[in-house]
Amino acid sequence: MNPEEIIDTFYAGSPALRALLLTHSSLVACKAREAAIRSGQDADLRFIHEAAMLHDIGIIHTDAPGILCEGTEPYIRHGVIGRDMLDSLGLHAHALVCERHTGSGLTAEDIISRNLPLPHRDLCPISIEEKAICYTDKFYSKSGDPTKEKTLEQVRAEMARFGEMSLARFDALHSIFGN
Repeated sequence: MNPEEIIDTFYAGSPALRALLLTHSSLVACKAREAAIRSGQDADLRFIHEAAMLHDIGIIHTDAPGILCEGTEPYIRHGVIGRDMLDSLGLHAHALVCERHTGSGLTAEDIISRNLPLPHRDLCPISIEEKAICYTDKFYSKSGDPTKEKTLEQVRAEMARFGEMSLARFDALHSIFGN
């Protein structure tokens, strides 16, 4: 399976957004692979590469002009949109990574209490591969300089903005994958 061919299927008419997605996803894929190795856990490194390259595929349908997204959906939905896109191709395990990488994972309680336009179910990473991608994704933004890696302190501050539980979930991921 070639992730770039799949991206090309959906992004043929959006070359600038495609380039941004590939830059971001490549950095996440590299860092996720390194994090999985560092964790010492038995992780499928090929799957990590593929899924990390595809984890944000749903952004094309979102309304986020600051990062070249000219769709109509709220950005928070990019994960569930990506899941639908990859499910339609039979890539069900990859699709789950899309759905479960937002923030440090979102619980049904988070979704309901914050009135997020998402399914009322837990959208938290479960497998070691999902966790590695969710964790490392936080270190790269698609806005500003997408190649600039955030510090741990910056990421923790961002997670804290979404509450103690969000930060606690991130810290749990850091305990697995951090230096």
